[in-house]
Amino acid sequence: MSQEPSRHDARRRVTELIRDARIGMLTTIALDGRQVSRPMGLQEAEFDGKLWFFAYADSAKVRQIRVNPEVNVAFSDQRHHAWVSISGTATEGYDRARAEQLWNPLLKTWFPDGPTTPGLTLIKVHVSSAEYWDSPGGAVVSLLGLARAAVTGQRPEPGGKREVRY
Repeated sequence: MSQEPSRHDARRRVTELIRDARIGMLTTIALDGRQVSRPMGLQEAEFDGKLWFFAYADSAKVRQIRVNPEVNVAFSDQRHHAWVSISGTATEGYDRARAEQLWNPLLKTWFPDGPTTPGLTLIKVHVSSAEYWDSPGGAVVSLLGLARAAVTGQRPEPGGKREVRY
């Protein structure tokens, strides 16, 4: 049985996994109660328990966050066979200094005037917990586990799932 990572090591691993994935699926709650997910590009910032995203202040996701700030952001890194699910509370607001600090030229596709694009806002997710799954052996281990399960009829051992509280 493998030893559980320390809280510090688990947080470090979450940081590595989300940086490698770069695109997360932000899930909010629509006004009618449905869950709505959309891809969002994570901004490169020192991960300190907060995730940052650019958005338009009049977008549906921002309206949904204003009504119900509980969100989830899921990341998938297929190259490394890793997944992260982050739960937290989102807030939105424009901070020009922060927008300039986080700005990436690739964002010009969506925000043509850069950090001064009219209607631009920032979504900040305060992370409360994170779960991650990673397969240190990669696809071969995962496929072997599935093959063994098919032959023996036993469920495969769960991957390296860890939960981290912030």
